[in-house]
Amino acid sequence: MDRVLLLYGGRSAEHQISCLSARSVLEVVDRDRYEVVTVGITRDGRWTLSDGRIEPAPGESLPQVSDDGPTVALVGTRRGPQLIAVDEDAGTTRLLGAVDVAFPLLHGPWGEDGTVQGLLATVGVPYVGADVTASSIGIDKGAMKAAFAARGLPQLPYERVERSAWSADAQQVAARLAERLELPWFVKPARQGSSIGISKVGAADQLAEAMALALEHDDVVVIEQGIDGPRELEVGVLGASELQITAPGEVVPSHEFYDFEAKYLDASELRIPADVPDDVCEHVIHLAGEAYRAIGCRGLARVDFLVARDGQVVLNEINTIPGFTPASMFPRLWAAEGIDYGSLVDRLLADATV
Repeated sequence: MDRVLLLYGGRSAEHQISCLSARSVLEVVDRDRYEVVTVGITRDGRWTLSDGRIEPAPGESLPQVSDDGPTVALVGTRRGPQLIAVDEDAGTTRLLGAVDVAFPLLHGPWGEDGTVQGLLATVGVPYVGADVTASSIGIDKGAMKAAFAARGLPQLPYERVERSAWSADAQQVAARLAERLELPWFVKPARQGSSIGISKVGAADQLAEAMALALEHDDVVVIEQGIDGPRELEVGVLGASELQITAPGEVVPSHEFYDFEAKYLDASELRIPADVPDDVCEHVIHLAGEAYRAIGCRGLARVDFLVARDGQVVLNEINTIPGFTPASMFPRLWAAEGIDYGSLVDRLLADATV
């Protein structure tokens, strides 16, 4: 029986979304095939052994990693990768056993960006999902868009703005944006997910507030040109050298755009499959595979698109660790293809590699 290290929580603003994903996987993982060890990463980065009960605290709507569990660490030993418990008061450690495979369900920085993947690879633990390079490109909207551009993939005009440039001369930055991008703009932290820190800017005088919000989450901001009345399509991808790709689903946001509240608090509608012409469906599937290969992805990803009123299809982004609750688009897309949630988890664990 393989011993699975399930990692969740983390230091990013998506900490609670990661907890939701982990709770959902724990409900379906095959306990006859896998022994699961759950390790939560607290908001300050401490690894702590969990009992696997991931529930919101009283008065809270979303769960988070409790800070009262014992500290643990993953180390490489002569016997292979081992999880150890650390008694910080006594200054002692004890072995908790080997780790055969890891499933990092960490969204955003310090988990989806290659940092944890590098740790797992260093100690030789096979893990679910993208490697270090693909993870670091996928989390960074600027690097991701550059990779898409290098492959000639369609996307909307955008600009990348660093905190230092904005602080030095915000007026000059605003003037450059006005010259190069048509309103509306979407202002986003470069390395954040779950629509956290994103604003829609309909007039130039709204830019400063949007930049301030984005810079709360990152030192780099990506400003994208908007599109007229877009439909939002999403596609699931599995595999490495040979890919399986779902038909697209459509997100119908409950808000003006698909922000954090529309994703997780105020139910948006997910239409699976999306009601699009066959040629649009085929084009989106083709582009999803190209985007996946453009960053060198493996394991899994969700690829997101925008479709304009005139039928123009553009890439929006790729997510190397997409939301993984039963209500999330990624598992629902695969369910529509005949791969239920439990089978999807089995597939990902079987395909894990260093």
